Order: sequence, then structure tokens, then C-alpha cells
Amino acid sequence: MRILRASELGSFLYCQRAWWYNAQGLEPENRTELAAGSDFHHRHGAGVWQARLLSGAGYALLAAALVVAAVALTLLVIH
Repeated sequence: MRILRASELGSFLYCQRAWWYNAQGLEPENRTELAAGSDFHHRHGAGVWQARLLSGAGYALLAAALVVAAVALTLLVIH
């Protein structure tokens, strides 16, 4: 009995025909397109990471502005 890996199960669930071809040892003919797709996904992932980082920075700046505004209003009320 051979061991199935999680990546192999994922491949089967995504496309059973591609999984079968791979199990038969057949290589895909569209290597260039597959490489371009992988490159696109890596670039997209980097963009998503950058967007999340900028979003977090925006929330941090908003929180800092609210704190400054609260301190300023408190000082105005006290004096």
C-alpha cells in the first residue's frame, strides 16, 4: 500500500485527470504556461502581503491620530 501525500490529494481534488496523468508519469506539455502561472501567483502573493502591511499601517496611524485628538480635546477641556 503506497502512502498518499496531502499535496497529491489536493491535486486529485483539483483535477482528477491531471492527477492521473502525473500518476502515469506523463509530463505536462504546457510547462511555459505553468511557469508563467506560478510566477503570476508569486507576484500576486507579494502584492497581497504588501496590501495587508499597508492596511495595518493605516489602522495604526488612525489609532495614533485618535489618541492625539483625544489628548488634545482633554487638554482643551482642562484649561
